[in-house]
Amino acid sequence: MQYIIMALVGLVVGAIARLIYPGHQSMGWIATIILGIAGSYFAGFVAKLIHKNDAGQVNPAGFIYSIGGALALIFIAHNLLHLV
Repeated sequence: MQYIIMALVGLVVGAIARLIYPGHQSMGWIATIILGIAGSYFAGFVAKLIHKNDAGQVNPAGFIYSIGGALALIFIAHNLLHLV
């Protein structure tokens, strides 16, 4: 059940990040879910580096951090694809 919830949250986070990011991203809904989940993990890693005393706590800003992480991953992937 936890993985289903994680996939649904990843879909929402990835979809919001794709709506915010300017320009066209050609990816399907599975890539959007992966983007959202990866963005959440990326944001969680950065948040643990910044807030060392909040290890393992869930806070409302985590959702916003996740969207920011997904936006950062879109930016990285978009720029790497233009380098190739």
